[in-house]
Amino acid sequence: MPNTSSLNRTLGGAIGVIALVSALSSGAVLLTRNQLQETTDALDRSTQVVRGLDAFRTAMLNQETGLRGYLITGRESSLEPYKAGRPALDDTINRLRTLIGNDAERSRLLAEAVTAARAWQTDIGETAIRQAADPATQAEAVRIEAEGRGKQFFDMLRGKLAAIDALEEQTRTAQTVRVTQAERNESLALWGGTLLTLLICAGIWIAINRLIVGPLVRVMAFAERVGEGDLSRKLEAGGSGEVGRLAGTLNAMVAGLSDLARTNRAATADLNVAVAEIRASAQEQAASIEQQFAAVQETAATMDQITHSGAQISKRATEVIATAEATAQTSRQGLRAVSDTAKVMDAIREQAEAVAGNIVSLSEKTQTIGDIIETVNDISERTHLLALNAAIEAAAAGESGRSFSVVASEMKLLADQAKAATGQVRGLLGEIQRGINTSVMLTEEAVKRAAAGKTRSDTTQRTIEEISAKVEEGAQIFQQIIASTSQQQMGIEQVMGALQNIRQASQQTAAGTRQVEAASANLTELSQALMGLAERYRH
Repeated sequence: MPNTSSLNRTLGGAIGVIALVSALSSGAVLLTRNQLQETTDALDRSTQVVRGLDAFRTAMLNQETGLRGYLITGRESSLEPYKAGRPALDDTINRLRTLIGNDAERSRLLAEAVTAARAWQTDIGETAIRQAADPATQAEAVRIEAEGRGKQFFDMLRGKLAAIDALEEQTRTAQTVRVTQAERNESLALWGGTLLTLLICAGIWIAINRLIVGPLVRVMAFAERVGEGDLSRKLEAGGSGEVGRLAGTLNAMVAGLSDLARTNRAATADLNVAVAEIRASAQEQAASIEQQFAAVQETAATMDQITHSGAQISKRATEVIATAEATAQTSRQGLRAVSDTAKVMDAIREQAEAVAGNIVSLSEKTQTIGDIIETVNDISERTHLLALNAAIEAAAAGESGRSFSVVASEMKLLADQAKAATGQVRGLLGEIQRGINTSVMLTEEAVKRAAAGKTRSDTTQRTIEEISAKVEEGAQIFQQIIASTSQQQMGIEQVMGALQNIRQASQQTAAGTRQVEAASANLTELSQALMGLAERYRH
């Protein structure tokens, strides 16, 4: 592996310097940012302390307001501000102690303010509320509030809270100055580091351009001239580093290419002569083989046509035999079908005659039913007349004949119904008689048609028998034709096998000749390409 320590050291040193400057700049920015964060946190804590002191005062004022309202009005509802102010004061005191922490001065002032607040709650607030609850001591409670002792406690805690406010104001002023300074230091660190990094990058770029980029540009220009075919020049070494070693390697490569071009030119000239002789010989052999292959191809084509024609004749004869056999089979089936049809026609004729006899018998019976209906109709008319007479007699009998009149009415009703029913039955019998007459005519026509169909089926049977005999005779003749065609086909196939062998041998020989010619053509192209490649380089 070549030694690249010089280039590695140059690039590594540049990257290391940039990384070092970036790290120092980032460290300075982080340090100033931490200081800024600490100062901002302290300023925020001081603001929260001031808000807690305001909440302290508000809680005490709420308690004082509630106490005065209660002493003036005597209502329990007026004590709500006082009661709400006590837990609010406790929460505020705990929050202030947490915010102040270990600061001795602020802790002392806060403790004194808390003491004054607790003293007011105990000595003033609780005492006044307890005495105000008793009417006997209510005046004493008002006096306690009016003496001004509560104002003393309030003045004391206001003073302590004001002292803490003053300290916090001093702290906030100092922290504001520190915040401003920290922001200025952060900006200086950021911009200073950025400017220094840009200056170092510019210096590194100038050094790399002079030590690496410039020599590489010269090497690239030399490589482009070599790629264009100019082998007559050498590259000046640009130092002892990697670029200098690259220049020496490129010079050695160009010298080798120059020697290779001279050797290649001489070998290509000899190759051109040999390839020309091989190609001429291959072309003569290919022409002779092509003529032989064309003759064999024509003979094989003729034999193919003969074989194809024989195969078609054999196929057609086979198809004709199959058709004849199928026709014969169909004829036999037709004979059986015609015979069956004749039998069926006889059976139909016999059944039609039987049906005609049954219909005639049925017609005679309908005539008998008509006579019976006439009798029933006559009876109904007589019954109707009898009922009419009975009704007249019942009317003549007066009251004693009323029941007989009812019977006569029912008899008349039955006679009317019987007459109507006989009329309907007579109509139905008339329709049945007309249908029977039509059926008789149709049955006679069917018997005639069955006889005619029997005659035609006999004629068809005789015709199909004649066709079947002729079809069997034609099938035997075509079987003889197929036998002779098969023998002829076997002889043609033997000739075709021999021609196929000759054609395959000719094809193989022609393919080998074409391969030789193609190889010689490829060699010619290769020699020309090598000659062109050698001519590209000047030395």
